[in-house]
Amino acid sequence: MLGLNTIGKKIFGTPNDRKVKKVQSLVAQINALEPEFTALEDSGILAKTEELKKRLEGGESLDSLLPEAFANAREAAVRTLGLRPFDVQLIGGIFLHRGDIAEMKTGEGKTLMATLPVYLNALTGRGVHVVTVNDYLAKRDAEWMDQVYSFLGMTTGVVYPNM
Repeated sequence: MLGLNTIGKKIFGTPNDRKVKKVQSLVAQINALEPEFTALEDSGILAKTEELKKRLEGGESLDSLLPEAFANAREAAVRTLGLRPFDVQLIGGIFLHRGDIAEMKTGEGKTLMATLPVYLNALTGRGVHVVTVNDYLAKRDAEWMDQVYSFLGMTTGVVYPNM
């Protein structure tokens, strides 16, 4: 016999299912912007970074800029790395931006996913710190993703113990 909890999950989904469902409209907005960003010249990607910074300084919120910022960062990843963040990575990026935890398995693109909220939050000019589990991964991922950040007009650095 099924318990009320099991029946509730079947009808309403798990709490995580409901969280994912709530951000689907943002994912749709980001995806709808893709043709516009694909059509930009390389210089247009960098210009979009400056535009987003000015709009932020003008009072717009990071949340309101999220669709355009994620679309811009996605296009930068395509052009520099040949990698296109998928919807699951957009969802993970939205969760990280909101301060939630996004659990992803090995090989699901956590490093690439992190570029999206890092870029968005770096638009404030206050800097963003990314913590990685070991020195090797910190160096490797910083060098790898620096291509994306540089294309977007951002700089990166790595801190090692005993520097």
